[in-house]
Order: sequence, then C-alpha cells, then structure tokens
Amino acid sequence: MTNRFQTIGLIAKPGDSAVASTLTTLLGELERRGLPVLLDPSAAAYFEHPSADVVERAALATRCDLVIVVGGDGTLLNASRSVAGADVPVLGVNLGRLGFLADVSPNEMCDRLNEILAGDYEEEKRSLLHASVIRGNDIVSESDALNDVVVHKWDIARMIEVDTHIDDRYLNTVRADGLIVSTPTGSTAYALSGGGPILDPGLDALVLVPICPHTLSNRPIVVSDQVRIDVRLHGDGDSKAQVTCDGQVNYTLFGGDLIRICRKEHDLRLIHPRGHDHFDIMRKKLRWAEQP
Repeated sequence: MTNRFQTIGLIAKPGDSAVASTLTTLLGELERRGLPVLLDPSAAAYFEHPSADVVERAALATRCDLVIVVGGDGTLLNASRSVAGADVPVLGVNLGRLGFLADVSPNEMCDRLNEILAGDYEEEKRSLLHASVIRGNDIVSESDALNDVVVHKWDIARMIEVDTHIDDRYLNTVRADGLIVSTPTGSTAYALSGGGPILDPGLDALVLVPICPHTLSNRPIVVSDQVRIDVRLHGDGDSKAQVTCDGQVNYTLFGGDLIRICRKEHDLRLIHPRGHDHFDIMRKKLRWAEQP
C-alpha cells in the first residue's frame, strides 16, 4: 500500500498516564509500516529510550507530512498554534473530555490510521487569530489562537472597560468582566458559555461576545473575519486585566494597552476520518439528541 503521508510527527498531552499506552501503540503501528516518525519532546517524554528521533516543535512542523496529536482538544489547540504556519495537516486522537477537534478514538485509531494513510480522509480548513498587544508604539506580545482571544479581568472582582473598533470604525464601549473574540471553531467553547452563537466552521466570520456586560443590551455580534479588531483597555497604569489566547497563553495588560486582533494568514489543515459530520459531533457533544 502506498502511504499518502511519508513522515509522521507525534505530539502528546504531557504528564497523562492514559496517553502512554495509546502513544506506544501508535508509534509501534507507524514503525511497523516502515514510516519515519519524529517525536515532539512532549511525546518523547513517555519513552525511556525513544526509538524515533526527537526534534523541537518548529522542526517537526516543517519536516513532517502529517502531525498526529494524542490528547484532548486542549493539546490539539496547543499543537495547532505552532504547526499551522508550516501548512502541515493535523489529526487528533481524542483522550480528552469533549473531542470537538480530536475526533479519532483510541479504540478505532489503527483502523482509521490505515484509511487515512491510504488517502481516504476528509480535510477542512480552520481559521486562526493573531493577537498583538501594543503598548505605546511597541508590540510587547504576540500570539495565535485557534479558539479565541479573551481580554478579561484577573485578580479582582471588578469589571474592566474597553473600547472596540472594527477597521478603525468605533463599535462600542463595554463595561464587563471581559470580551471574547472567537473564531467559528471557538464558538462552541468559551464564547458559547458567554451566550454567543454557534458558527459553522466553514464561515469566514468572527464573533465578539461580552462576558457579563453591565449593560444588558450589549449582545454578541458576528463580523467578517477579514476585519481588524482593536480593543483598547481603559484605566491607568495598574495591572487589572490579561489577554489570553485559547485559555493557554496569558499576558498581563495595563490601562491604555491596545489589543489588535486579526485573522492569521495561515489556516489549520485539520484531518478527519471519512464520513466526518460536524453537526453529528455537536449533537453528541452538546447532548442535543437526548430527550428531555
């Protein structure tokens, strides 16, 4: 059989005993097929003497034809931010709770892998965000996000106030616990908890969701993902807020900081087994199929 992907990279959720057996099975299956495998340090940590080469994440992204992520959606979010720029496709093996993104179970992993390596799979593009924190005239922090960029209060139970502009057009001033800027992928995550709408992953759109706004008429708004969103934090130089990307990357904000958010140039190439149905996943994960 001719393999569609020749070199496979493995990334794993760190420090999870449930990952070890799945990762060992996966590595053995790939090596049995004679495929070169590269291990991210997160995956190599599960082996006392790894049988595959260990490379840093950036090198893995450029040297592999396919990256397989073993863990949950959080692990896949982390991996996606670092490999999307290399245009390498990503497949998720789900050992987490939800599995919106990582949709191959360990029990079916070898069968699905056989199909995918033979070229029988579905691929979709998922947009990412790029966020910059601008202080004065300097960019002091930059990060990507597959789910969302959140400007929020952090160490005190007090609302923050932000001005939002879209392509230099004033949108509003909001007093709230924070503001979520979400991709369609992230619309089933924090934005959904904040009362935002679910966006089809194929839409070229973003959603802005205020978190517990003081003014009840402040509601979520959907905009094109071709716009630039500027969020200016009110206040003095005290540190009372943070910006967080995908709930994983934090940066402390000060009054006057500008958070500039736009669509990242590169999309994520996400691989699914044949027959993948986003609506079916939502029915199962959000329990829409249950009778009241």
